[in-house]
Amino acid sequence: MERDNHQEGEPQGVKICDPPSESNPPDTLATSLSLLGNHMFPDPVERNDSSAANNEEPAESFISDITLEEPSLYAEPHSNQLTKLETEEMGNPECQNQPTDRGAEDTADNDQSDSGEFVVTMLAKAKLEEQGLGVKGRSSPLLEAGTEESPAYMSHREEDVTADSWRQHRKHVFVLSEAGKPIYSRYGSEEALSSTMGVMMALVSFVQSGDNIIRSVYSEEHTVVFLQKGPLVLVCVSSSRQSEQQLRGELLYVYYQIISMLTQASISRIFEHKKNYDLRRLLAGSEKILDGLLNLVDSDPSFLLAAVHCLPLASSLRDSLSQILQKAITPNLVFSILIAKNQLLTIIQEKTVIEDTRLEPADVHLLLNLIGASSAFQAGEIWTPICLPLFNPDCYFYAYISYLDPPECTVCLLLLSTDKEAFYAVAECKRKIEEAMLAQNSLSLIAKAQSYSVSQVGVSDLRHFMYKPFDVPDNFRQLTQFTSPEMEAPYSSEEEKMRLLDLYRYMHSRIHSTSRPLKLIYHVAERETLLAWVTSKFELYTCFSPLVTKSCAITAITKLLRWIKKEEDRLFIRYPPKYSTTPNPSKSSRGGKSDQQDSTDNGFLSLL
Repeated sequence: MERDNHQEGEPQGVKICDPPSESNPPDTLATSLSLLGNHMFPDPVERNDSSAANNEEPAESFISDITLEEPSLYAEPHSNQLTKLETEEMGNPECQNQPTDRGAEDTADNDQSDSGEFVVTMLAKAKLEEQGLGVKGRSSPLLEAGTEESPAYMSHREEDVTADSWRQHRKHVFVLSEAGKPIYSRYGSEEALSSTMGVMMALVSFVQSGDNIIRSVYSEEHTVVFLQKGPLVLVCVSSSRQSEQQLRGELLYVYYQIISMLTQASISRIFEHKKNYDLRRLLAGSEKILDGLLNLVDSDPSFLLAAVHCLPLASSLRDSLSQILQKAITPNLVFSILIAKNQLLTIIQEKTVIEDTRLEPADVHLLLNLIGASSAFQAGEIWTPICLPLFNPDCYFYAYISYLDPPECTVCLLLLSTDKEAFYAVAECKRKIEEAMLAQNSLSLIAKAQSYSVSQVGVSDLRHFMYKPFDVPDNFRQLTQFTSPEMEAPYSSEEEKMRLLDLYRYMHSRIHSTSRPLKLIYHVAERETLLAWVTSKFELYTCFSPLVTKSCAITAITKLLRWIKKEEDRLFIRYPPKYSTTPNPSKSSRGGKSDQQDSTDNGFLSLL
C-alpha cells in the first residue's frame, strides 16, 4: 500500500507501517493481509512502503531525453426478425439522455411519471420472475450471452478456488459491495470466494476507519490494486508487469461496464435503500460480458492507449458511408456508428450534442464489447437501453443494433437515440442505409477492406508499431484514434503477442509515470529493441529487430512518420461528419429541464 499523492481532496493512502489507534489492535491489518495473502498467493504478502513507480530497471534498458513535464421496446415487431426486449410496467420514471453538467445538478419535473416499461432489459428474466415481475417477449441478448455458455466458460466459473491452478492465473478481478457481498469474480464462483472478498472488504474498512484509503498492496510477485467507486469495491490481483495506474484503469473499465447496464444513479439508490443488497440479482446473465471485456483488455492495445482503432479504408469509401448515414436521420438520433470486423468504420454525431461534450473512446470500447459478447445480436434488430458512463453515467440511450450482412455478420449498424419510442423511426433509418449501401455496392467493398501489414510501410527491421495522433482537426471534439498493423511473425502465436503487449505496457508505464514522466525511451530487450516517443503531436511505440541501434531506430521512425502522414486519410477519420436534427432542447442541452422524471428513479427499488 502507499500514500495517495495523486488526487487532491482525497484522504491519503495509508502505509502499512503506520501504527493504528488504540481502539484497533496493532496486528489487525497485518492479520487481514496475512489472511488475504495465504489465500491469493503461494507466498505470504510482503510489506512494501515504496511508491507506485516501478523501481526495477532492466540492465539492458537505456533512457534518454528525460522530461519532467506531464504528458499532456418499445415497439411492436414489424418483421419476424425483431428481437423485442421489454418488461411489464413497473411504474418507474424515465429520463431522456443528456450530457452531464458537473457544475450544476440536472433538474426534472417530478410531478409527472412515465410508465417506464423498459426498466432494464439487461436484467435476467429468471431473476425477475423469481421476484414476481413478469417478463414478456424474448429474453435480453445479455441474458442469452450468459446462459449459452461454452464448456470452457463453464469450467473457469466452476474452478476450484483452493487449487494451485486458480492461484496461478495471470490476473484476478473481483467486484464486491461495501457490505462485503460478492458481485463478480473472473475465475471461480462468487459463492466460493465470499470469505476472500470478506477479507478484502475488511482491509478496505480498516483503512477507512483511520480516515484513509487503501490503494495497493505489493508482494514479491503480485500487485493488489483496490478501487472504490460509490458502493462498489473493485480489486485486481495481478502477477503481470503492469503498473498500478494501468491496473486501476482496467478496474475502471469493469466499473463502467457495470454502469452501462444499470446506471450509476440506480446503483447508488439501491444501496442507499438496502446496503446489503445482492447486485448479482440484477447482473445475472452479464458475467460473459465482463469476462469478454477483461479478455479484450488483455489482448487489445486500444484500452492501453485510450483510443479507438479504425479499419483502414479508402477515404472516398469512408466519405460515401458517412454521407449515407448523414442522410438517414430522425429527430433525437444522437450517434450513428458503423462497425466492421470489430473496428470503427465511421461515426456521425448530432451537432447540438457535440457542442456540449464528445463521445469518449471508453464508451465506444464498451459498445464494441457489448456487441461482440453475444451471437444474440445477430438474430435481427435489437432495441435496448444502454448507458454511456463517460457521456452521462445516470441516463440511458436507446440503442438500435442490427447487422447489415447476414449471415457473415461482420458489418454492424449502431444507432443511438434519446427517445425510447423511436424504434419505428430508427428502423426506417436503417432501411434507408441498407438501400443506399446496396445501390453503391458498399458491403462488398467493406468486405475487401483489411488491416495492413508492417511490410507495407517499407521500413527495414520494423516489426510492429502503435501510433496515436494528437494534431487532429477539431481535436477537442474529435474521437481519439490510433493505428497499428497486424501482428506478424515472430508475434504470430498468442504467447508472443502477449509478450509484445507486455513490453508495450512497460514502456507506456514509464512514459506516463506519475513520479517521473519521460519523453523518449530506448529499450533493448532480449529478443527485440523498442523505442517509445511522446511529443505534442503524437504518441508512438515501435518494435524493431534486436540489433537495431538507437540512431537507426530514430531514422526508421522518421520514415514511418512520413508514411503515416501520407496514409492518414485512409488510417483515420479525419473530419467526423455532423448532422442536425430537431430534438427537444431538453433532451440534449446541459442542465436543462425535462418533462420526465430523473432517470435515477428508474424502477430498481421496486425490485428490493
